[in-house]
Amino acid sequence: MIIVHSETTKARRAKTELDGGQLVPPWECPERVDMILEGLRSAGLDDVQAPREHGLEPVLAVHDADYVDFLATCWDDWRALGRKGEAIAWIWPTRTMPARRIPRCVDGRLGHYALGADTSICAGTFEAAMASKDVALSALEHVLADGGPAFGLCRPPGHHAAVDQFGGYCFFNNAAIAARRALEAGKRRVAILDIDFHHGNGTQQIFYSCDDVLFLSIHGDPLECFPYFLGHADEVGEGDGAGYNVNYPLPPGTGPEVWLNVLEAAKARIAETDCELLIVSLGVDTFAGDPISAFRLASEDFLEVGERLAGVGLPAVFLMEGGYAVEEIGVNVANVLSGFERACAT
Repeated sequence: MIIVHSETTKARRAKTELDGGQLVPPWECPERVDMILEGLRSAGLDDVQAPREHGLEPVLAVHDADYVDFLATCWDDWRALGRKGEAIAWIWPTRTMPARRIPRCVDGRLGHYALGADTSICAGTFEAAMASKDVALSALEHVLADGGPAFGLCRPPGHHAAVDQFGGYCFFNNAAIAARRALEAGKRRVAILDIDFHHGNGTQQIFYSCDDVLFLSIHGDPLECFPYFLGHADEVGEGDGAGYNVNYPLPPGTGPEVWLNVLEAAKARIAETDCELLIVSLGVDTFAGDPISAFRLASEDFLEVGERLAGVGLPAVFLMEGGYAVEEIGVNVANVLSGFERACAT
């Protein structure tokens, strides 16, 4: 298992997140990267490689060009107005005030492109997002060339980023960018299996009308859990994509027995759809100690998660999503990857 990592992913060092009515330090922080690398090294997963740069072309194959330009210029535009804090959206188009034009002012553009007020834009955000997608694409390149598995230590994560919207700490959808590149490389159909606690609303939106990407997500019930408005079981895709979007919403407090049974159902669905590549949106915020999630998996359960993912029997790319400021994040990521490798070796 190779590990792809870039120190540039830590360039984004946001100081503010709106949580519980207060501005607090973000749960998604650069230190997560160091914690994961330490856990991987302790588990003997130490083949760490730098990504190569892939430019904007693969980003623009997934994301709206004006949205990408906004991310590239937002921080400078914000600072040009003399703002002292970080750029945070505070007004949005709504059901009674739909957007008919994109405002010129950075405040209005923030509202147009932001999913919520949880995620600020600060110095280094665009650079980190660019590095993160390079990590994902370089991990994919290894799998396409070698057939062996790879882990992309992506940061920022990606699965909440839609075609033209950021939020949930996500700016570019790394899994979607990798899937689109795999299709361009000749894969007929790609499975994206999202095992983060939070629904991958962005990935769903990007591929909702597509039949060449099977998107499956196991997550907290959106009636109770962020991002709230997508992720229900009756969202099955539309047009050509009908039947290629599969959601498994589970209640807060779900433990390993139920969760692993649902994983088996997702594996069976992948087996039915003639996929040639597996991309795992790897969130370990299903851990019982995660501060902003509500499932109950223990660290040892992640070994079994990895073992069962090996049972899919496809070339696999793991891309980092969530899992927050807990000491066990490195152990939990390493357990998934070690479990996968162990099962593949037997």
